Amino acid sequence: MQTIVIAVAIGILLAIAYGDVRTRRIPNALTAAIAVLGLARLMLADDLAAAMHTLIASASVFTVAFVLFWRGVFGGGDAKLLTAMALLVGSHELLDFLLIMSVCGGGLGLAILARDAFRARRRDTSQQLAGPSTLHWAEPTPPSARPTVPYGVAIASAAVVILILRPVL
Repeated sequence: MQTIVIAVAIGILLAIAYGDVRTRRIPNALTAAIAVLGLARLMLADDLAAAMHTLIASASVFTVAFVLFWRGVFGGGDAKLLTAMALLVGSHELLDFLLIMSVCGGGLGLAILARDAFRARRRDTSQQLAGPSTLHWAEPTPPSARPTVPYGVAIASAAVVILILRPVL
């Protein structure tokens, strides 16, 4: 039964990552499904002490994630998904999950910065090649907005790694 829970969770996490890249949104229904799978996994483990530790750890993660959301560091979907993932991975694997998530998030952030720098350089080069006569008619480039990071991808990636490598609570 644990294997089924893990397989379903990985499928949902793949959908979350794909959707977050495309729309920068994480649907509440998918986050709730992860939380329900986490609770089911706790019940299947049949270890009351581990379940209590996981619930306490999840409440702590929710508190920190809420503060990060409130301060504008995280999106609301990211905060909810992180809390649901704390339920799914369990308290024993939570620190490893958070470490892997941080590394994935850092790599993702660097990739987005590199992509934006490449696009800016390509745009500047194309404007220089266009020549002065066409630059007059070119649309002004909008001011650079703060790039967003689909952090749900980092959360989902770390969760998949933990679920595959350490499937038992």
